[in-house]
Amino acid sequence: MKTKHLIPLMAGLGLLCACNSKHGSEEFVRSSADTAKIDNKMADTTIAPKLVKTADMRLKVKNVQKTCEDVSALTIGYSGLVLHHKVESSEIRSTDTRKSEDSIIRVTAFSTAAEITVKIPSDKLDEFMNKVERMGLYVNNREMDISDKTLDYLSAKMKLKNRAELIAQQKAGKVVIKNPANVLLLKDDMVDQQIGNRQIDDAVKNSIVSLGFYQSNTIFKETIADDDPSSYRPPFFSRLGSALGKGWLMFEDVIIGIGYLWVFLLVVLGVIFIMYKFRKATVVIKG
Repeated sequence: MKTKHLIPLMAGLGLLCACNSKHGSEEFVRSSADTAKIDNKMADTTIAPKLVKTADMRLKVKNVQKTCEDVSALTIGYSGLVLHHKVESSEIRSTDTRKSEDSIIRVTAFSTAAEITVKIPSDKLDEFMNKVERMGLYVNNREMDISDKTLDYLSAKMKLKNRAELIAQQKAGKVVIKNPANVLLLKDDMVDQQIGNRQIDDAVKNSIVSLGFYQSNTIFKETIADDDPSSYRPPFFSRLGSALGKGWLMFEDVIIGIGYLWVFLLVVLGVIFIMYKFRKATVVIKG
């Protein structure tokens, strides 16, 4: 009896396993087909390598100002653009020597350096760097880096394509996006990806070059007015005559001041006289 019930049960389990195997294989086939579609889609999206070049160089030159002018002219000659230009002079030390009573000779030692950032067509980068190098006395450092932005560009391009297809389906009514704000965000993402790829295209086409120049310390001599007020004094005899005249005036002021104090002087003299008489009388009595 038990055997009769066991046989149909085993048959049912076998049929169930067979169904599950069938569904599993169909799911695998679908996944493989989807993967093949994705691979074909990626294979269709082919782009040229996106290599971004940047360069940096620092060198000593004979004249910083002239070198900056030459580099600017060379950049324009290559249809480039000067993005940043800075010239700075720093005082190292200075000394002052008196030339006359109201002027001094100031000798100043200072250093001069410059920073320039330019944008140059990438196919002319090496040629440009070589010409700039020949402008200097010697090079402290020269570097060039290459960044591969191909995958970033491809990723943005494929995402942009997917978003464009979704927007097209939404317009055709095949896809319904309930929140209109999501549509706006989607379109903003598409704009950002387009701008990002355009920036990569520009970076591939034009390289950014950072240049630094400096020269030997320079000595500058100039005659300037003495800014110390104590230096502007009259001659000795003139100051002596002025002192004698002021001394007499001070003496007159003292006499006049004593005149204002005659009452106090009279009282003091009276007190002294009384004390003197008192002491003299005391001495007589004791004697």
